[in-house]
Amino acid sequence: MTFVRISSNTSHLGQDITSRQFHLLADEPPDLGGNDTGPTPFEFVLAGLGSCKAITVKMYAARKGWQLDHVYVDCRLVKVDNAQTIQAQLQLVGVLTVEQRQRLLEIADRCPVHKLLMAETSIQTVLSPEL
Repeated sequence: MTFVRISSNTSHLGQDITSRQFHLLADEPPDLGGNDTGPTPFEFVLAGLGSCKAITVKMYAARKGWQLDHVYVDCRLVKVDNAQTIQAQLQLVGVLTVEQRQRLLEIADRCPVHKLLMAETSIQTVLSPEL
């Protein structure tokens, strides 16, 4: 099971995030009332998606013995009218054929976070007793 704890901190909208031994901060920019001490929640979602795509592509290329030297993934959340779309641009650096590049593009869309975001995921929020 994956577990992350989020706890409000002393800044107005800032949040402390703990995952295993890692400590991160989330916040909102000043124009939304925050202090800009960390990425926004949407930026964390995009970071999770992009890093998952990059890891999945690197693992696949390594398993195939393909020369993939570096992966860049640029993720953007684009709002048009009432619809939201995540655009992920994949850049592959290495000695790869056109067919290998196309296969890695297909593999990028099979990463677990991509699948999670595309699925109908249930979110259950429950209230814990006060401490």
